[in-house]
Amino acid sequence: MPGLLAQLCGLVLPVRCAGCDLPDEPWCAQCAAHLRVPACRCEHRAGRLDLLDGLDPPPVWCAASFTGPVRRAVSAWKDAGRADLGPAFVEAVQAVAQDEQVRAELSGRGELLVVGVPTSPAARRRRGYDPVDVLAAAVASRLDECGVPARHVRALRRPRDTDSAALGSRARAGRVPPVVRGRDRATVVGAEVLLVDDVLTTGATFASCRRALEGAGARLTGGIVLASTPAPGEVLATPRPESPGGWNVWRQADSVESWSRSHPG
Repeated sequence: MPGLLAQLCGLVLPVRCAGCDLPDEPWCAQCAAHLRVPACRCEHRAGRLDLLDGLDPPPVWCAASFTGPVRRAVSAWKDAGRADLGPAFVEAVQAVAQDEQVRAELSGRGELLVVGVPTSPAARRRRGYDPVDVLAAAVASRLDECGVPARHVRALRRPRDTDSAALGSRARAGRVPPVVRGRDRATVVGAEVLLVDDVLTTGATFASCRRALEGAGARLTGGIVLASTPAPGEVLATPRPESPGGWNVWRQADSVESWSRSHPG
């Protein structure tokens, strides 16, 4: 019956894969393979993450590279009404949170406050929900289940109704930075914070959140993001099917550009 119902709904409301436009699949197995990879460090990809204070930026882990199917799907989830993709992305960031190396890095620090990069009020109204807040809550829940004490706190807010989605790197760096909510200032003092975002690009937004949190007395332990933008010329691992039934073999793309040529659109 569920299969028949899905077919009937597909006739009335045709659905296509958000990653590759395959008909009758909201998120096909081949595109989903891009999220089924080990968690990887990605802070080196974001040049503006470094505060130039002589200290290394905190570790940031991602579930995927923000390219091809993942880029298209995340954009559809955030700005094209594809809320149905949420469970797949929640599963991806939770897989990062439960990764053995990630848990080892985050353990032994007491309770972690898991804070999402704040969405502008305008973007929240437009979407009807806050996608980053969904990811942050999922990360906190999974860490806690895996023995790393964690609590989701909405500690940051945007002081101005701005949205960074359409901004370039210079505009992102120059925008009004986020601030710690007044009611949460006492909560973050002396706290270890894990910052969560959907996409890490230049690192400017992440860095501004770090300044706000550390200025309020917290310590940024690290970050988890759904996806991160590769550095120019970076060698990427991309999945390809070993057989019609599976995507468990990986090949190396020569560069971001060659990946784009082999995966048009």
